[in-house]
Amino acid sequence: MSLQEQLAEGAGSLGVEISPPARQKMLDYLELLEKWNRVYRLTAISESSQAVSHHLLDSLAVLPFVEASPLLDVGSGGGMPGIPLAIARPDLRVVLIDSNSKKAAFLQQVAIELALGNIAVHCGRVEAYQPTLRFAAITARAFADLGTLVSSSRHLLQAGGRWLAMKGLRPDEEIARLPAGVRLAGVHRLPVPGVGGERHLVVIESEAAACRGESRWQQYSQ
Repeated sequence: MSLQEQLAEGAGSLGVEISPPARQKMLDYLELLEKWNRVYRLTAISESSQAVSHHLLDSLAVLPFVEASPLLDVGSGGGMPGIPLAIARPDLRVVLIDSNSKKAAFLQQVAIELALGNIAVHCGRVEAYQPTLRFAAITARAFADLGTLVSSSRHLLQAGGRWLAMKGLRPDEEIARLPAGVRLAGVHRLPVPGVGGERHLVVIESEAAACRGESRWQQYSQ
């Protein structure tokens, strides 16, 4: 099975429709990831078919839970899930944030080479990030425990916004330690094709969040 076929079949099993040009762009992204990984160690996965399942399909499994724009991908690292989500949804504005300058440089290069105009990249710690606008959704994959994710980024969430935290095993202990002011909206098991271990998405809502006024898209990348 070709990588195109693996991606198309896997996306179909997730109930996600991805156009052929978008699938090709995702595979182009994996090529860039593999190229940069030789120098900067962005991922431990080196086999292409495994990268399709563990990076692309794993990220796309979150897509049905992404509603309004914009989205912030915290600790984006090699760009998951933010880049696959941005490719699948050109209408979705995505900010990728990482404190590692080399990783941020890679993310910026991907946005340039793949002409992803709906992506902005910010290099810095999420705690210090102060964009003009707040986000409708905040994603994270292997960033930190749920309490740390919430406490470090709650100032960035819109009223009515949600955290979409990607986890392996169901993190019941982390859920029990969620800080005050938030509530658990759901825990969804994600059956990702080609991924043997358990995958869960923890959806968390803020009980009280303040909105800011309208501004321009570029304010996010300041």
